[in-house]
Amino acid sequence: MPVRADEAALKSEVEALRADVAALKAEVAQMRAAPAAASTAPVQASPRPGSVATSVSDAGASHAGGGAPNPGTALGDGTTLWGYGQLDYNRPTSRPADTQFDLSRAVIGFNHVFDDSTRIYGELEWEHAIASASDKGESEVEQLYIEHALAPSYGVRAGLMLVPIGLLNEHHEPTQFYGVERNFVEQAIIPTTWREGGIAGYGNTDSGWQWDLGLVTSPNLGKWDPSSGEGRASPLGSIHQELQLAKAHDLSLWGRLNWLGIPGLNVGAAVFAGKIGQDTSKQFEGNVNFPADNARLQLGEAHVRWQTGPWDFSALYTRGTISDTQALNLSFLGQPTPVPESFWGGYAQGAWRALEWNRSSLVPFLRYEEFNTAAAYAERPQGPGTAAQPTQRVWTTGINYYLNPNVVFKIDYQNFHYDDALLNYGNRFDLGIGYQF
Repeated sequence: MPVRADEAALKSEVEALRADVAALKAEVAQMRAAPAAASTAPVQASPRPGSVATSVSDAGASHAGGGAPNPGTALGDGTTLWGYGQLDYNRPTSRPADTQFDLSRAVIGFNHVFDDSTRIYGELEWEHAIASASDKGESEVEQLYIEHALAPSYGVRAGLMLVPIGLLNEHHEPTQFYGVERNFVEQAIIPTTWREGGIAGYGNTDSGWQWDLGLVTSPNLGKWDPSSGEGRASPLGSIHQELQLAKAHDLSLWGRLNWLGIPGLNVGAAVFAGKIGQDTSKQFEGNVNFPADNARLQLGEAHVRWQTGPWDFSALYTRGTISDTQALNLSFLGQPTPVPESFWGGYAQGAWRALEWNRSSLVPFLRYEEFNTAAAYAERPQGPGTAAQPTQRVWTTGINYYLNPNVVFKIDYQNFHYDDALLNYGNRFDLGIGYQF
């Protein structure tokens, strides 16, 4: 073969190799842009909400993503966009006049990779369609934090973060839970979606352990409104600060430990504890001493989830206490909602993926819950304390129909042990639509 022909063939081969290298670089950049959680993509692999990691290595990858949903769309330059939304129709059987249809939430999230070890996560949320001074809607930052991996198996986060507690708080997208509404225990006792600002560490081991430790802002007991029903509906939901000019005199610690050493199994526990008085004396009723400056919150929970074949079983128990409330409740005499000394809740749930075809599936489920947002009050110094509230019991049965793993239509019926119109407790029929991308 002539020399010039050899040179031409060689140049052609070099150009082809350069094109291949460029394509590989583009593919690597796109992979780095996607959140680590997307690498496991349990929702895409199986239309079961909240699938746990299926191996120890998957557990480490999914943990690195924090509260970010699994799906996502790479926009290039290291940025990924995701989102989710939920529409709810609720018809109380005994109060049909209270029937409502609500765009309960719409969320847009983003992730940007600065380099191989540093990224930022953020989520913006709109609730109830319209946010204005005269409407009930809200516009809020749900989370916004920097994450830095110190090693493949551990790292740190700083910013506004979801509290790693329970099964739902970090993974609360509508495709991730059964039923139209989130379970009551993880709304009334654990105030999903609960977030605090601060710094936290996370990590995992080859044997399947996951851990989280954090130093963060505390709820503010000075926000308690004894004249409203907010504290009855959710004691912590009425006083958490969501990093909105949050008082940070008192801080709290959180800790969580999960074990995922067996495929499909998640066993764990978490605790959140700290002072919540926030040195409120300067702002309380004209500079008089705030009676509960030394009040402390302790909230703990234990959970288990087992997913095997078409079956999905889960259970959770949680209990919280608030100390030093006697004197504060004396200042609330005559008001309907004093501060409880203890509150608790638990549930058990089972679901069965009964039918699957193409990318669709039909999943009936059954859930039983018990919870009490005011199980006990501290005794008054001069006599008996306020009577505890009754324990609510709720049966929920329904079906999740997954059009595909990221779009779900829901129907359920909820049966309550007792009615309470103030707290929206009462037998009801629900329909819902949810999505995530």
